[in-house]
Amino acid sequence: MSDLLSQIKNFSLIVADTGDFAAMKKYTPRDATTNPSLLLKAATMPEYAALIDATLAGVVSQNLPATQRLDAALDALSVAFGLEILKIVPHRVSTEVDARLSFDHTATVAKAHKLIAQYEAAGISRERILIKIASTWEGIQAAAALKKDGIKCNLTLLFSFAQAVACAEAGVQLISPFVGRILDWHKKSTGKAEYAPAEDPGVVSVSRIYNYYKTYGYQTEVMGASFRNLGEITELAGCDLLTISPNLLEDLQKASGTVVRKLDASKAASLNTDAKLHLDEKTFRWMHNEDAMATEKLSEGIRQFGADTLKLEKVIAPKLGL
Repeated sequence: MSDLLSQIKNFSLIVADTGDFAAMKKYTPRDATTNPSLLLKAATMPEYAALIDATLAGVVSQNLPATQRLDAALDALSVAFGLEILKIVPHRVSTEVDARLSFDHTATVAKAHKLIAQYEAAGISRERILIKIASTWEGIQAAAALKKDGIKCNLTLLFSFAQAVACAEAGVQLISPFVGRILDWHKKSTGKAEYAPAEDPGVVSVSRIYNYYKTYGYQTEVMGASFRNLGEITELAGCDLLTISPNLLEDLQKASGTVVRKLDASKAASLNTDAKLHLDEKTFRWMHNEDAMATEKLSEGIRQFGADTLKLEKVIAPKLGL
């Protein structure tokens, strides 16, 4: 009997949720995704010192005003790591827009264009890049605008059904609904220590979104993210993509058993219980606001990514002469 990871790959595309190049080589994912927290971790690891130093030296050589240097360095580091990742994975990498722009449509669009321009200058087609944006109303509308320019986006920090519906209506390429963080909230809120995989609130949320998308023919890809245990992953076998951390990839590779496909586009309509929705801004904001878990976790996630970006700035500032 093959290991769980090999079996899941028969039903879902596997994405590495890491900035660790060695882990990507080991588990052979099709795609990879990073975020500010992962970049911060990588920036403090000795094996990436040469890449970081060379990238920052390139920024210093541009003789930018001090006020622009940190911003340019963050972009350069994001792209530098993305370029290295694309030497390993055969398909796409997700590169995240600064979380501090999460409520600024215009700045998000501008930042995405800057990142894409740097990739294209390095010889990488925009087809291999997903610009990662928080699933705020402003972020979702920025993704819709970027799509018109041929730039594909990964909408992250997605917790509510309203966010998922708005992303589908905007025609975004991919969404990353967070499974484990939903579970975390419900454990804390209810005091319940454990959930069976099929009853896990994060699993239930992603299953609902998947079945809704497939029922109404939306082309937006669903990528389950932020897993806490193997049960969550196997319960979502069949989801378009699953982005998994190296420690859980290792656990899946070591584990045996039988993986059964749980999400199936051909069965979605029989399982979907939601009427098709159309959300304008006011309806979206109210519907999302009504979901206490989603409201709290979205805000918390943006704050966390913003804080880790500030920490990364402090790490690299001395190397920029700041």
